[in-house]
Amino acid sequence: MDTSAHTLSTLFAQLGLPNSEDDINAFIIKHCNLVGNIPLDKAPFWTTSQSSFLREAIEEDSDWAEVVDQLDNSLRN
Repeated sequence: MDTSAHTLSTLFAQLGLPNSEDDINAFIIKHCNLVGNIPLDKAPFWTTSQSSFLREAIEEDSDWAEVVDQLDNSLRN
């Protein structure tokens, strides 16, 4: 069982994205116009596998769900 703390950095690494603080901030700035009625996993900038991972994290209330919610909130502000 994975008991490590999940952060935005580890989420981005899990998604196969650059995960430095600067990379994460740049991603959020680039994609921060996510409209309220579009679920995070349906955003057009995800690959199929990234979208599936995000959807499953929320649907299954996995240990990734909290940090996925954090990303979702960051992209809507």
